[in-house]
Amino acid sequence: MLELLPPLNDKNLPYLDVIHPIVVHFVIAMALITVVFDLIGVLNRKPNLFEVSFWNLLVATIAIFVAIIFGQVEAGLASPYGASRDILNVHSTIGWSLSGVLSLLTGWRYVARQRDPASLPKGFLVIDGFLAALVFTQVYLGDKLVWVYGLHTVPVVEAIRDGVVS
Repeated sequence: MLELLPPLNDKNLPYLDVIHPIVVHFVIAMALITVVFDLIGVLNRKPNLFEVSFWNLLVATIAIFVAIIFGQVEAGLASPYGASRDILNVHSTIGWSLSGVLSLLTGWRYVARQRDPASLPKGFLVIDGFLAALVFTQVYLGDKLVWVYGLHTVPVVEAIRDGVVS
């Protein structure tokens, strides 16, 4: 059965390059823009920004599931070593948790928007802050996996294949 799969390239992937970071940057940008527009909308009493915020939140919620799918595939092919295993596990767990938070937040926002599109529920900015904190934590862990441990980089993949790193 494994012979039906395409061969892995020099980054240990069956396709040209890592896709997870490409998709996840949409999630990062849209989730953080949601928080910024909510804050500006509340502080400056500009309810039009709540509409922009809602649509960014919706796209972030859809995109995170695409990011998770590619993240899980790429994590399975990453051959983590040492402390990168633990970081990858935490990163994966927070990623799934973030998908739940985004989904719940989008649902809450949709219902609130149907009731009154010109206002934001009272506790929403608190949850926005929690969302931003989760996103920043994910960015930190993802950066550490790439820039410190070099997962899916050519030199690290070669070192793992040569048995230098295990």
